[in-house]
Amino acid sequence: MMYIAEETIEKLIREDVPYIDLTSLVVGIDHQEGVMRYSTREEAVLCGTEEAQRILLKLGCQVRSFVASGAIVQPGDTVLEAMGPAGRLHMAWKVTANLLEYCSGVATRTKRLIDLARMVNPHIQVVTTRKSVPGSKDISVKGMIAGGGLPHRLGLSETILVFRQHLNFIGGIEGLLMKLDDMKRRCCEKKILVEVESLDEALRLSAAGVDGIQFDKFSLEKLQQAVDEIRKINPQVTLIGTGGINEKNVAQYASTGIDVINTSSVFFGKPIDMAVTIDER
Repeated sequence: MMYIAEETIEKLIREDVPYIDLTSLVVGIDHQEGVMRYSTREEAVLCGTEEAQRILLKLGCQVRSFVASGAIVQPGDTVLEAMGPAGRLHMAWKVTANLLEYCSGVATRTKRLIDLARMVNPHIQVVTTRKSVPGSKDISVKGMIAGGGLPHRLGLSETILVFRQHLNFIGGIEGLLMKLDDMKRRCCEKKILVEVESLDEALRLSAAGVDGIQFDKFSLEKLQQAVDEIRKINPQVTLIGTGGINEKNVAQYASTGIDVINTSSVFFGKPIDMAVTIDER
C-alpha cells in the first residue's frame, strides 16, 4: 500500500475537468445512467486502479469492481468497472485512463527490467533515481513499486550520497577521506554512499570503509574491473551501477556482479494501451 495524497487526486481531476463536461451537457446525456469498463489491450503489470477508484468516487460515480495494482493482466482483461450518470463518467474517463496507462507502463517496464537483470544475477536489486517526469513523482514511484522495484532515494533528507558537486567544496576525495570517520560518528545509523568517477577513487573509498559506491556511466569493462578489485579489498561494500542503463543493456551490467542497478529509464516510455467503453445502462 502506498499513500497518495488527496491533493494529487484533486490535481489530476482539475487538469482535465476545471468545471464541467461541456460536450455531455450540450448533447443532453448528462444525467443518463451509464456503465464504464476499462480493459487492457496488452499484457501488463497493472497499477493505479486504487487512485482511479478515488477519482471516480469523487466525481460521483460508483465502482463495481477493480483489479489491484501489481496484478499481471492479459489482453482483454477487464481491470475496472464503474457506473453512474453519463456526464460524471465522461468527466472521469480520460483522467483515469491516463493514470492507469502511465502507471501501468512504469510498472511493466520495471518488471521487465528486473526480469532481465535477474536472469544473469538473481540477487540484484533494481532501484530508481529521483529523475522522474516533473509533478508525477508519487504516481511514478507507485508504478515502480508495483513492478517490483524500490526507490534509490525518495528525497535528500534521509540518505547520504556524496557527489562530485559536494566534493568540490571540501577538496575532493582527499577532503572526504579526512571527514569520513567524523561523518560516520555523526550519522552512525545511516549508510554513506559516494559516487565515483574513477577506479582509483573507488578503491581508496572501499579501503576507507564507505558503505556503498555508485559508478556513473562506467563502461562495462571498467565496471567489471572495479567490481573484481573492490571485492578483494572490501567484500561488504554495496556496488551500484547507474547512468544509461535500460532494457537493452541491463543484463550486461547485472552480469558484472554489482549489487544494484539504479535507473530512471522505467519512468519514460510508452504507456500501456487501455480500452475504455461507456454504454447506456
